[in-house]
Amino acid sequence: MKLVAYVIDDHPFEIRPAPLEREWMEKTDQRFAYRCLPLNIANAFGWEILCAETFSAVWDGGNGLESVQVSASSVDTAPAVSHFGYGTLTFHVLCLFRTDPGVELIAQGPINRPKDGIAPLTGVIETDWAPYTFTMNWKFTRRGVPITFEKGEPFCHVFPVRCGELEKVKPKIQPLSKAPKLKKQYETWTSSRSKFIVDLDQPGSEAQAERWQKLYYRGLDPGGEPAKISNHRTRLRLRHFAK
Repeated sequence: MKLVAYVIDDHPFEIRPAPLEREWMEKTDQRFAYRCLPLNIANAFGWEILCAETFSAVWDGGNGLESVQVSASSVDTAPAVSHFGYGTLTFHVLCLFRTDPGVELIAQGPINRPKDGIAPLTGVIETDWAPYTFTMNWKFTRRGVPITFEKGEPFCHVFPVRCGELEKVKPKIQPLSKAPKLKKQYETWTSSRSKFIVDLDQPGSEAQAERWQKLYYRGLDPGGEPAKISNHRTRLRLRHFAK
């Protein structure tokens, strides 16, 4: 699948594969947050666009453009501006992405990187044809609280998806009893899970040695057998953009 970033000449632009690591996860006891495989995969699920310069911004609670004040070494080169009003901070993404026909781009905030006082908005861009740049927008959630983006900090996370795939989905709800095999697997797992939690408090137990159940992480079914899947992975390794 093609993903090309055509950078507007003479403008700074830095993009990287999203890393697995998160500062807040590093600070958890024994780095236990990394035991969550779905979290790890999501962390690295795409590419991060990085802030070109450190700056701060604050919102006074109003709806006008002047209600968001941006402070940087140079207003002309500030990576973000007040463009739409209503407590919105806008980054101009200074490149045109190109994808294969029938493929569009999700543009959202950095995954699993909470930021106090401001929240990212998400967009879907038809990058298989549009000759237009797009903006990455953040919505202030607290008035009068200055927020800072550091140079090199990610402000946008992108990844391609095939157009129309969601519209092909035929969702439905039914009771678990309608899937006897799945129900049995679930009951086996919940039973083993309950026992594991109890055994964690038992000195010298196998559960204490394991520290956490690793069935999902290892791609095993509740009986400890390899699941019949072909796409299980414990880490994503995305390519860097070639220059």
